[in-house]
Amino acid sequence: MRTGIKFFTIFAVILGVAPFLRAADVQWPAKIGSLTAQSSAIGTQNLITKATANTTTSPFSDEAGLVGVSNQTYEDGSGGVWNMSLYTYRDSSGAYQAYTVMRGPGHPDLPNPNPGIVLINGNRVLSTGAGLSVEQRKSVDAWLRSISDGVASPPIAGYLPDVDKQPLSERYALGPIAFKAAARTLAKINADAVADEAGFKSHAEAMLAKYKSARDEATLLLIEYPTPQLAELHLRHLQRALADAKLTTSSVERKGSLLSIVLGPTSSEYAEKLRSSVNYETSVTWNEPSSTATDPPIMSTLVKIIIATFVFMGVTLVLGIAFGGVRVITKRLFPGKVFDRKEQIEVLQLGLSGKPIDPSDMY
Repeated sequence: MRTGIKFFTIFAVILGVAPFLRAADVQWPAKIGSLTAQSSAIGTQNLITKATANTTTSPFSDEAGLVGVSNQTYEDGSGGVWNMSLYTYRDSSGAYQAYTVMRGPGHPDLPNPNPGIVLINGNRVLSTGAGLSVEQRKSVDAWLRSISDGVASPPIAGYLPDVDKQPLSERYALGPIAFKAAARTLAKINADAVADEAGFKSHAEAMLAKYKSARDEATLLLIEYPTPQLAELHLRHLQRALADAKLTTSSVERKGSLLSIVLGPTSSEYAEKLRSSVNYETSVTWNEPSSTATDPPIMSTLVKIIIATFVFMGVTLVLGIAFGGVRVITKRLFPGKVFDRKEQIEVLQLGLSGKPIDPSDMY
């Protein structure tokens, strides 16, 4: 019994710690293109384990699903030195949330805000100092791609219009912590009420970006839900929350599973223009086997009708001749024995002639 309890305990611990150990399988290579790892730091990994996660990570990192952080220092032959940090997340959505913040003005909760270069691929984010050449960056990109899970980043970023968008202002949020921080940074508003009603517990995803054109400016907020039904439900909740918070916004508009809100627009015309530029179209996909129905040519139909009529007439003629012929032949060979037997037939006669009436007389 005690052996079973020990085994169960060890198994549970392994299951609980396993997600945090996925960063440990990454070994920094001795060379990345023309970059060479410093010999004293090859393989150095600052892994965040379950035991130290509460003291090492922040609420922002926990929301993004940070698994581990690994550091390495590289140098080239000309004396350049780059301190690289590799962040591993549970999935590509969490990695993209951190990526949108790390490449912008930064976030105080991130371990390494405001790096020179930030790269992302799947569930991995790599930051390093500025100054990498084009070839060096390609080499780092290739290595990062080889160790990531290869899952694409969330598609909601592609819905943002490109015209008037401020550089590096995009912010992705899969939870309320990142959402509130993005709203404060971009729209300069307190979005606590909106975050509570956005539906992040229903797997909602939010995307924000700053837009500016001459005198007009605004922040575009997109929230995508798994289904149109959830989007319709949270649309009404968000309308009440925006009204209660008395925020300067446009109305909430739903298109399929996507809600769009323009925060702090300088004019209603610019808000409408911004919203109409969202790159989102709904489509219905039918994945069952199908065939194209077409009407046959009229001449083919007429020919088939004529042929069927002649066949029917021929069959009728043959059956009629066969039935009549059998009856005549039988009456000739067996008169009064099979058909028209006298004991079974009586003929009604009017008696208009002088001949006596004989009921059995059939002629």
